[in-house]
Amino acid sequence: MSRLKEKYSSEVVPSMTKQFSYKNAHQVPRIEKVVINVGAGEAVQNPKCLDSIHDYLAGITGQKCINRKSKKSIAGFKLREGMNIGVMVTLRRDRMYDFLERLISLALPRVRDFKGVSRRAFDGRGNYSLGIKEQLVFPEVEFDKIDKIRGMNITIVTSANTNEESLALLEKMGMPFRKN
Repeated sequence: MSRLKEKYSSEVVPSMTKQFSYKNAHQVPRIEKVVINVGAGEAVQNPKCLDSIHDYLAGITGQKCINRKSKKSIAGFKLREGMNIGVMVTLRRDRMYDFLERLISLALPRVRDFKGVSRRAFDGRGNYSLGIKEQLVFPEVEFDKIDKIRGMNITIVTSANTNEESLALLEKMGMPFRKN
């Protein structure tokens, strides 16, 4: 069992039950899944670039990735509907907790000039999104094997109904938010 999952059941659930006065432990919000998305616009000209993205994303997450296809054609970008233009992976259960633990304790502190993640990136339904500008912050990515520095979007989907509940959940889980 991962440390973050243990922390959730032993510390976060009792603390949030008290803070939001839930009637039972099943009302406490939980993290349902983590979705990681890497967009690769250059895949229009160079479809092989998706292979390197697959490799490093599978190394980071420990799970096979899937290609994302374009939804519509855009002539100015020479993009046709159905072309592969990105890579995505959805993590649940133990892999999700392992990834979040590595993100919070290893990757985010390695970001240059890191002051914390934004408190305003909630979507109104309790989900949180953050962007990382380069994949090198993850220790699993070898500098020699990447062809280009790419960013990624990470969305943490929770069962919380409001942004306040979700913020409290992520703070108690150890997410380093800015102090503004």
